[in-house]
Amino acid sequence: MEKQNKNKKLRILAAGDIHGDTKLTARLAEKAEREKVDLVILAGDITSPIDTNNLIKPFKERNQKVLLIPGNWDSIATTDFLAEMYGMKNIHGYAVKYKGVGIFGAGGAIGFGSSEKELFDTLKKGNSALKDMKKKIMVTHMHAKGTKSELSGFEGSRSIRKAIEQFKPDILIHSHIHEAEGIEDKIGNTKIINVGRKGKIIEL
Repeated sequence: MEKQNKNKKLRILAAGDIHGDTKLTARLAEKAEREKVDLVILAGDITSPIDTNNLIKPFKERNQKVLLIPGNWDSIATTDFLAEMYGMKNIHGYAVKYKGVGIFGAGGAIGFGSSEKELFDTLKKGNSALKDMKKKIMVTHMHAKGTKSELSGFEGSRSIRKAIEQFKPDILIHSHIHEAEGIEDKIGNTKIINVGRKGKIIEL
């Protein structure tokens, strides 16, 4: 993705925990169009065990740019398949630069097949491609340790917190904890947003 018009803010619709709900993706695509966003970010748990053939199609039909990562319900292979089929980008371990903002991510969740080391190394790999960027957004599925999303009783990830403290993104976008949808928090200067199913408009 190319850098364009650095003076204009990047406008994003971010959402997660879709769990195969095709009606929800249709509503999110409509919202993205209505809000004139530059980019859609899907923060994992996109699919479900149910057949989801047309799940991402509404975004493609509106020619919307979409970044995605796997959650604990999605394998990396499934996420890659969706990204390739619809011309989107899986940023698990990768980064993109768009309108002067670097965006990198890591999917998965601790306790669901991902280790703390794997999660941190994946984020480190993505961030390494953004050394020249002054503005950065980090995207994870899971929440960071010591943040408000732990209200559910599920401890956050130590490696995500470590990545925030070391890489200092402006914003962390995550989902995973449904009960904490919409909650915002802060670690240092990093704004943390649990975007949830309804989605959140974010500008940077």
